[in-house]
Amino acid sequence: MELRYLRNFIVVAEELNLTRAAERLFIAQPPLTRQIKQLEEELEVQLFIRKARGLELTQGGTYFLQQARTLLERLEASIEGTRQIAQLRKMVFAIGFVPSVFYGQLPLMVRRLRRNKNLELVLHELKTQEQVAALKSGKIDIGFGRVRIDDPDVEQEVLFNEPLIVALPASHPLTRQAPTMAELAEVPMVIFPAGAGPHFADVVQGVFHRRGLKLQVSQQVNDVQTALSLVASDMGFALVPEQVHKLNREGVEFMPVADEKLSISVIASRRRGETPSAAMRLVNTILAELVENRRSGRYP
Repeated sequence: MELRYLRNFIVVAEELNLTRAAERLFIAQPPLTRQIKQLEEELEVQLFIRKARGLELTQGGTYFLQQARTLLERLEASIEGTRQIAQLRKMVFAIGFVPSVFYGQLPLMVRRLRRNKNLELVLHELKTQEQVAALKSGKIDIGFGRVRIDDPDVEQEVLFNEPLIVALPASHPLTRQAPTMAELAEVPMVIFPAGAGPHFADVVQGVFHRRGLKLQVSQQVNDVQTALSLVASDMGFALVPEQVHKLNREGVEFMPVADEKLSISVIASRRRGETPSAAMRLVNTILAELVENRRSGRYP
């Protein structure tokens, strides 16, 4: 199967119109039509339903579109990694992360990995769901997030549980003593990140909903830094992982929750069943040490 057939199929599937797809690919329509037909014959599957006003993907076509995208993304990641290795003579190791996990010990892991002259680190800021897709495509080798996502190709390991604390405007009345969850539910809330879940915002809202408390969401933003800026602007409170208090944001007071011990996991995601590379073995060794330091209260 030729790679250009896969690339052209993806464009046709996105456009659902052979004329527009041919224009986008800068080729004539008849050879594009023949390519799609040949692809269907090779797969022995009908990929499209031909209609008067265009095309419609069959169930097989929808599945093949997902697989074709994953294959090409993995190929591109492999090519890029090969080029970097050839140029730098280093092993490339890519890490995905949500920003809030990098206020604690994980930067120590990155610093230690960078001491290895044979290792080239690449960092990608990604939501947990995006990390799963990036692992499957080969874009990253390990991801650090906070949400459990079931996927047969990805295994997740809870490294430790981290307390959740409240970020309040420094002048807010609730900063006089640790607020209860019921008191917080009466205050507008800033949540993050925005966009389709599952992600940290879903976890935070679930904490209140499971206790029968209704939230007043004033704003949904993309990252913790913006959330804290809005808290400092008296837009409401935010529930954040404990590590975030190290930011020492002016105009923001960090408080524990009075009546609950809330926590959220820090989760490492890896490709399932993959034999660990030398870089991954080094990462696992450093992680085990950092996690033990966290659990025992020793912070390097």
